[in-house]
Amino acid sequence: MIHSHNTFPNSSYIRPHRRGKHKIFIGMAPGVGKTYKMLEEAHQLKEDGIDVVIGMLETHGRQETAMKAAGLEVVPRKAFIHQNITLPEMDTDAILQRSPQLVLVDELAHTNIPGSLRQKRYQDVEVILAAGIDVYSTVNIQHLESLNDLVARITGVVVRERIPDYLLDEADAVVVIDVTPETLEERLREGKIYAPEKIEQSLKNFFQHRNLIALRELALREVADTVEEEANTSNFVGQHCNIHERVLVCVSTYPDSVQLLRRGARIANYMNAQLYAVFVANPERFLTKEESLHIDTCKKLCQEFGGEFLHVKSQNIAKEIAQVAADYHITQIIIGESQQPQWKRFFTRSFTQQLIDLIRDKNIDLHIISTKK
Repeated sequence: MIHSHNTFPNSSYIRPHRRGKHKIFIGMAPGVGKTYKMLEEAHQLKEDGIDVVIGMLETHGRQETAMKAAGLEVVPRKAFIHQNITLPEMDTDAILQRSPQLVLVDELAHTNIPGSLRQKRYQDVEVILAAGIDVYSTVNIQHLESLNDLVARITGVVVRERIPDYLLDEADAVVVIDVTPETLEERLREGKIYAPEKIEQSLKNFFQHRNLIALRELALREVADTVEEEANTSNFVGQHCNIHERVLVCVSTYPDSVQLLRRGARIANYMNAQLYAVFVANPERFLTKEESLHIDTCKKLCQEFGGEFLHVKSQNIAKEIAQVAADYHITQIIIGESQQPQWKRFFTRSFTQQLIDLIRDKNIDLHIISTKK
């Protein structure tokens, strides 16, 4: 996901037999400045001697965007006649024939006019990439297939035009164009996004403040997920990139485990984190009926909180917890205060101390929660 511009060779080159590189500019809503940013980068690359053309540009009547496009070559659109109306569409064949190094394609989720060779614009982009031409494209988070139901729940709007998630996964770079909801509302009121007659309606519907906050978080989290997967499957052997918090609650046969779990679930909730709970059973010791029921209650409670319950066996509890933390990329561990009598702790290194030593250089925070005796 780290993108440098030197992926594009010099203009006096023979097209290599490789797939083109795809960079996607993604935002939380219309008007955040995706197209503007894409054009800005294109100008920079043109100055560096890269052969750049505009394949498809939607300015939506936005003055700043139209001005930013000046000076870049445009591949003329192809006219389609649909129900006696002439409609322009991106001319993929003309782009392939022109064979630039980089082509700009706005609105990746667009559905092509009936009668087009391909149904969706992203399919045209795939043809261009297959020809070894690099593509910069733009899309809004609400067009992502897997987020469709969630976006409908948040905004009450069912988005008809969608792109498959794999486009994001396969892209060579994904850039979030992020602005605050306040900035976006201001742009909308100033008439920089829609025509004056659409402004009030937009602010009451899709552009409601709470919608924008939720959509912004979706956009940032989606890209964080993609980046994290990328970082963890790349060549950094033994290193792990944690972008999201992951909380692990250590439960035992002590009754206070239920309190710990509730506390852990609250912490996970604040952090927007995945919740895990672990019970380490001593293989040489059988649980009483009460203890078994208690662990069962902890498991059910953990699942009610949307967490994952892990039941493992080991004689060395601290070591096992540290191992689980490593395997599940945990960032926060929650344990209860030691229930050992004071004199016993004096003679043995406490469980807490052992655990601290084991996770010392692992970038994990340890929470020791005082619970009712």
